[in-house]
Amino acid sequence: MYVTPEEAVKSMIQAAEKKSTLPLGKMIIRGFLSGAILGYATSLSFVPRIQGLPAFVGAVIFPVGFVILVLMGLELVTGNFALLPMGLMAKRVNTVNLARNWFWVYVANLLGGVTYAYLYVVTIANHDPKVIEILNSISKSKIVFYQQAGIEGIVIATLKGILCNWMVTAATAMAFFSTTTTGKALTMWLPIMAFFALGYEHSVVNMFVLPAAIMVNSEGATLQSWWIWNQIPVTVGNILGAILFTSIPLMSHYKKE
Repeated sequence: MYVTPEEAVKSMIQAAEKKSTLPLGKMIIRGFLSGAILGYATSLSFVPRIQGLPAFVGAVIFPVGFVILVLMGLELVTGNFALLPMGLMAKRVNTVNLARNWFWVYVANLLGGVTYAYLYVVTIANHDPKVIEILNSISKSKIVFYQQAGIEGIVIATLKGILCNWMVTAATAMAFFSTTTTGKALTMWLPIMAFFALGYEHSVVNMFVLPAAIMVNSEGATLQSWWIWNQIPVTVGNILGAILFTSIPLMSHYKKE
C-alpha cells in the first residue's frame, strides 16, 4: 500500500528517534551485519564482470544487499546520515545521540566490511586472477586517480560521495512509502542501482572493496592512501548529500506541523 509523503516523513522521524536511543550492543551487531551484507552484494556484482558481461548487470544485482539490510532492520550509517538529522530538525533527537549513532554505526559497518573482505580474499580473490584484476582496477579508480589529481581529486571524491548518498538516502526514504515487502524492495532498488551504475562513491561499500584491494596488494592501495584519498572525503560527501538532498527537502515540504 502506498504511503503519502507526509505520513512517510512522520515515520522517518519516529525511526530516527528510535535509532538515536539504540543500546550500543544493538548498534554494533546491526551495523556489523550491514557492512558485511553490503560487502557480500558488492562481491556479487563482480560475477557478471568475471563472466564478461556488461558492468551494468552488476549494478542491477547490487541492490539486493541494501534491500536485505533494510528489511532486516539493520543499521547503515549512510541511511542514518539522513534520518537522524530529520529527527534533530523535528526536535526528537539531540546532537549527542546523533553523534553517538553515527560514530558507532560507522565503526560497526567498518568492522563488518573489513571482516567480509578478509573472508572474500581468503576464499575467492586469492584463487581467481580475474577477481584480483577487478580489485586492481577498483584501486586505480578509487585511490590512485584521486591521489594523482591532488586537491582536485579530494573535491571529486567528495562530490561523488554527495551524488551517491543523494540516491542512497532517497532509497532509505522510499522504503517508508510502502507498507508491503514487495513495494519496499522495488522502490529501494531503483535509486541504489542508479548510484552503483554511475560509479559514485559509497563509504560503506568502500569499507569492503578497498580493504580487499589492500589485502591482494593492489597498486596504490595502502591503509593511509585509502583513508586520505577516499574514505574521509567520501564520508564527508555522503553526509552532505544526505542532509542537503534528502533531510532538508523532505522536512521542508512534507513535515506535519
